Amino acid sequence: MDYCQFIAGEFRSGTSQTRFTVINPADGTPLGAYAYAAAADVDEAIRAAAGTFRTWRRTPVTERSALLRRVAALMRERSTLLAQQITRELGKPLAEAHKEVGTAAEMFEWASEEARRLYGRTIPARAERATQTVLWEPIGPVAAFAGWNAPAITPARKISGALAAGCTIVIKPSEETAGVALVMARILKDAGIPDGVVNMVFGDPAGIADQLCTAPDIAMVTFTGATSIGKALGAKAALTMKRAVLELGGHAPVIVCDDVDVDRVVSGAVAAKYRNAGQVCTSPTRFLVQRSIYQEFSEKFVKAAAALKVGDPLDAATQMGPLKNARRREAIEAIVRDARARGLDIAAGGERIEGAGYFFQPTVILQPSADSDAARIEPFGPVALISAFDTLDDAIEEANRLPFGLAAYGFTDHMGRAHRLAHEIESGVVSINDWQASLPETPFGGCKDSGLGVEGGIEGVREFLRLKCVRQLAGTAE
Repeated sequence: MDYCQFIAGEFRSGTSQTRFTVINPADGTPLGAYAYAAAADVDEAIRAAAGTFRTWRRTPVTERSALLRRVAALMRERSTLLAQQITRELGKPLAEAHKEVGTAAEMFEWASEEARRLYGRTIPARAERATQTVLWEPIGPVAAFAGWNAPAITPARKISGALAAGCTIVIKPSEETAGVALVMARILKDAGIPDGVVNMVFGDPAGIADQLCTAPDIAMVTFTGATSIGKALGAKAALTMKRAVLELGGHAPVIVCDDVDVDRVVSGAVAAKYRNAGQVCTSPTRFLVQRSIYQEFSEKFVKAAAALKVGDPLDAATQMGPLKNARRREAIEAIVRDARARGLDIAAGGERIEGAGYFFQPTVILQPSADSDAARIEPFGPVALISAFDTLDDAIEEANRLPFGLAAYGFTDHMGRAHRLAHEIESGVVSINDWQASLPETPFGGCKDSGLGVEGGIEGVREFLRLKCVRQLAGTAE
């Protein structure tokens, strides 16, 4: 993999003296190294996005739509290359990586369709010769930031939405999964996306954030990542009146009522929890189980978690790969260490797996105290918490206890309970009897400390648009 920057349609080396090495998390070996983008490189990317915005916004929507469909088609043609790059850089099992590529391609397909449906409206006028119309216009060049845990989906969602709306973009994907983004950049170029419409820079995160958030030519900031960083970026964007869409952290609750098929829910729960080693912002984490089935549920969950095959993500038999880096493994160890110090029941896992790579055992903590680190800090790793509840009021209160509201799940065959869960849980997404938190056609975003605005669906495309009201009085000339 030739790691580099992608600016104004060219793959080029960064001009900073600082270099970054991409590591394979499965064995700790280097995959490649590259020079960071310097401030001058980022400035050039901004100028490219600003310059091409004037022509891209006027590109006929049918042409933009066709280009986005071509991007999706090329992603599917090159799915093996993309999936293998995801697995090498992230450690996600290859089967999961292929699913991610498919979803990323769907993002472009969905955006290509919605680009043709960005309708305005006409408002009945008060005067005979007057017309009043509402138009949607592209907001302008966009600054985007994407993390490493969904290295194809997150950039795809931001790029496809921006381009469908008629915006150009400067995106800073994660330095740790730069190769995945660069494969996508090659696809965008080969699909015919004009040079300068999409630019990718990799470098010092704080420095690039400051530069993009203060650049006069940037009209909007979209960020996916940690809550603390998102709040800081949102504050910087507000100083220059930039729109900010922030998809931040979560600590997803799962309410399991006593009328469910326990085996079915446990099977889905374990698969969802340990997908991508739990490094998913919507990962189900706090399992709140009605007391009458708590013992059965927890025993079966612990047994299934302990039986997961952890290992080489390129091995088809592997069910969970490594954590992304040493920092993430150390963070999980700190959470488990706090649980042990409090005397909590660590029913499965709780230890790193020795040897090469950043592997950690699938871990289950039973009845965690509310003040434990595990119960209040997003683990973002292979840690599940299982607690018992007596009444649905108790479960909903616990689900809403934390200042997060990104995704939540509920399982019940009782319509009245399902209605309460759907309407009383404070979350941007509530999934009832299912583990899917987002799809290309559905809006995805959080409330409280989990973010502002949405991505995905028509609502996500509209985040890249601004409204203009035009009132026109016709002249009297015949």
